[in-house]
Amino acid sequence: MAEAMRIRAMLKEAFTEVHVLMPHPMETGFRKDDSGRPISAHYITDVQISAGGRTVLRATLSRAVSQDPLLHFRFKGGRAGDTIRVDWIDTRGERRSDEATVQA
Repeated sequence: MAEAMRIRAMLKEAFTEVHVLMPHPMETGFRKDDSGRPISAHYITDVQISAGGRTVLRATLSRAVSQDPLLHFRFKGGRAGDTIRVDWIDTRGERRSDEATVQA
């Protein structure tokens, strides 16, 4: 299974600021290996992030996103102690879910 995501969520004034590092190769399908054979595409396609049970971000990624994507966003309405849950799925059908707690 893929390496765990690093999730940091902090309250800053009226917003919850979230940073998510998603370890993933994000292979485009355009590169070739040392023997000249194409490396098959393997990248995250869909990301959903929820806080306290409500969806706060949905994203569709493509092969144009670099290896180990880093998402940074903020939203209103979070509270200290809320659970931030990040779910993704990739082109091979692999899935990953990780959680963190919003810090004051």
